[in-house]
Amino acid sequence: MQNRHATGLIGIDVGASGVKVVLINDSGITLAEATREYGYQQNKPLHVEQDPEVWWENTCLAVRDVLASSGLPADSISGIGLTGQMHSLVLLDRDDKVIRPAILWSDQRTQAQCEWITREIGLDETIRLVANPPLTNFTATKLLWVAEHEPHNYARINKVLLPKDYIRYRLTGVFASDVSDASGTLLLDVANRRWSREMCEALSIPMDWLPDVYESVEVTGGVTADAAEVTGLAPGTKVVAGAGDQAAGAVGNGIVRPGIVSSTIGTSGVVFAYAEGIVKDKAGRLHTFCHAVPGAWHVMGVTQAAGGSLQWFRNEFAHIEQSTAKLIGRDPYELLSMEAEQVEAGCEGLIYLPYLMGERTPHLDPLARGAFFGITGRHQRAHFIRAILEGVTFSLHDCLRLIRALDLPVEEIRVSGGGARSELWKSIQADVFQQPVFAVEANEGPAFGAAVLAGVGAGCFTDVQTACDTLIRTDEGITPAPRNVSVYEKAYGLYGALYESLKPHFREVSTW
Repeated sequence: MQNRHATGLIGIDVGASGVKVVLINDSGITLAEATREYGYQQNKPLHVEQDPEVWWENTCLAVRDVLASSGLPADSISGIGLTGQMHSLVLLDRDDKVIRPAILWSDQRTQAQCEWITREIGLDETIRLVANPPLTNFTATKLLWVAEHEPHNYARINKVLLPKDYIRYRLTGVFASDVSDASGTLLLDVANRRWSREMCEALSIPMDWLPDVYESVEVTGGVTADAAEVTGLAPGTKVVAGAGDQAAGAVGNGIVRPGIVSSTIGTSGVVFAYAEGIVKDKAGRLHTFCHAVPGAWHVMGVTQAAGGSLQWFRNEFAHIEQSTAKLIGRDPYELLSMEAEQVEAGCEGLIYLPYLMGERTPHLDPLARGAFFGITGRHQRAHFIRAILEGVTFSLHDCLRLIRALDLPVEEIRVSGGGARSELWKSIQADVFQQPVFAVEANEGPAFGAAVLAGVGAGCFTDVQTACDTLIRTDEGITPAPRNVSVYEKAYGLYGALYESLKPHFREVSTW
């Protein structure tokens, strides 16, 4: 440990549903946290957009919130780390003004652009250049869509940024990104941790549109006087490169050495494994990205609608629980989990496919659709809730199996995100994975990881591993229940067969 006088570290997470700001001390204790929620626009099928100005306005408010509630003076903040939703496209003109609303990671409009890249550049060549296949989520496909459908906007582009990097620009006046977030653009040479000139040339994307890339712990700039005035921060406060939300979340979970794997359930779900060298799934079903740990990589599988599936159920079918939770000061998800506990594992044959937003791992199928299968007159609401928890976990198990197939060790599984707040959902993961799962005690998500990275960049810790060893603690864990393991093995087999049976019909219904 170094510089014990450092008292405050801030992590800012620019999410799809809100911005979260966490303020910790250099012992890992959360001193304050604030969340400011916002919405998104879906004006057409498959389209999902947000106004970047809303991110900035809410970031300023949330930073002021944590400074006020912590009581720390602004000049005691040693560093700021940034994280946020990956892939989403922000376009700036020559006056550094936003050209159009950001096209979010969950937007699915770019299938034609993915097919063009696969046809013109080739799947194998794309994976060779940037370690990943073209997917509708990735930034480059969204940029090609703008070129084709909004040439007037494309002609105005001067800078292409990711969400957290737009906030960096507003804080520091600097255009920069980090290698982990840049890995999700389809424009980074992941193996060599730099922008891919070959890929940019193949897509006719000028490289001077792209910000400089840094390792996640490097300092990229300081808070400007103008930003200090609206945020309450001290001018000159160091801002490190930070990381995409998955890499930052992994740092917050201590996934910084081989053998420790995380299963994170947020809006999406991610199974994340550390890799000392670059490892690729030849079929492109797993993403291979640079890690927030300098000189390391990671692989991850993604379930598009993990917590998003339960959120959908809550919004559409749990109005009473939402009202009740508000009255008694409880989380509506807690009430839903209590209801699901009434049902035995396997839900008496009810299976849920969590493909509300297409699927990434392992199917790479933006046209996949959600489904409940096996409904009988015996099934009640509680069965449907538990089936959602189980179906999402089956999708995460798809990811975990692929990671094991790459011969990456899986010695310890750490669970995080909203799913880690449900004892039932944690136990389902242990039963399906057939391995104990552990929760991190400070479950502040990617914002916490971003604050840890800020601590390294500010000199509070010598490296990311040392910081994680110092700051991160896990609980005693949950072990698999033998009586449930065999039930889930059977249900998981049926789950996989259902996708294959329904796949021919997904394209048909997508045109309705």
